[in-house]
Amino acid sequence: MLDILAVGETLIDFTTDRTDSAGYPTMTAHPGGAPANFLAAAAAYGMKAAFYTKVGDDYFGKTLVETLKSAGIDTRGVVITPDTFTTLAFVTLDDKGDRSFSFARKPGADTQLVPEELDLSLIDDARCVHFGTVSMTDEPARGTTKRVVEIAREKGKLVTFDPNLRVPLWKSLDDARDQIEWGVRHADVVKISLEEVEFLFGCDEKQGAERLLGDCGVKLVFVTLGKDGCYWANAQGCGYVENFADVKTVDTTGAGDIFGGTAVAQLLRLGAAPESIPGDTIAAIARCACATASISTEKFGGISSVPTPDEVTARLDK
Repeated sequence: MLDILAVGETLIDFTTDRTDSAGYPTMTAHPGGAPANFLAAAAAYGMKAAFYTKVGDDYFGKTLVETLKSAGIDTRGVVITPDTFTTLAFVTLDDKGDRSFSFARKPGADTQLVPEELDLSLIDDARCVHFGTVSMTDEPARGTTKRVVEIAREKGKLVTFDPNLRVPLWKSLDDARDQIEWGVRHADVVKISLEEVEFLFGCDEKQGAERLLGDCGVKLVFVTLGKDGCYWANAQGCGYVENFADVKTVDTTGAGDIFGGTAVAQLLRLGAAPESIPGDTIAAIARCACATASISTEKFGGISSVPTPDEVTARLDK
């Protein structure tokens, strides 16, 4: 039995570690991709995780497969293709650790996943299916992602969604908004950033959560607020959870994904319907997810920055 199955991208993040005298960045390769980061965090909390994704038959693709395995992620759903190269992302950081992205993805292998390549038995085995919109920027991966979600809903699986808006990947922001709207209307649990709420609805976190619950049928919402923590809401209530003080942030890459993977792992451990979970329990889940994400920002990369549960417990106990 699987706990979580994700569909989407895995890629290599080349992250700036210094800038030379001519102004050119020197970069270090880190394994990543939002669903991969999400699954690595969930696996760190003991969840049995699996992945539908596609990589190139190249050094980076093969290395990513081994990294996924090392993170405890089942790779039966990973397709290796000789036809396209593994997607690469180039991440530059400002002095606060915030990121700007450039992508080598025209096309990347992750955009070429087709339904015929899916082992559909993985959906049958999973309790939860997770997706984002990076795999919905281009066909055929867009149709493949939607098919996975539709099958999951037909089978009564818990569906979780993180928009993970990456503006440079979209040919049209109207298309991006349409796909995010599709995502939130097909999800039970949504982890969304404040910037994405503003993009989608043009409102603040409280109003955005109300719209997601009331208009879109979402059962539980986490709106991440960066250094200010998060806002959560379900049918039982709503509230803020503050972030931790004295976080020595160097790289925020993957922090939202790691928040999401941690939170969903805790939800699955409870085994309760998201809309029925009491507010104090949701707040405790959000605090744990904030702790995990905050620690991840003190390291570089996505998958490589996922902390151990012991590290998270130590932060929670401060």
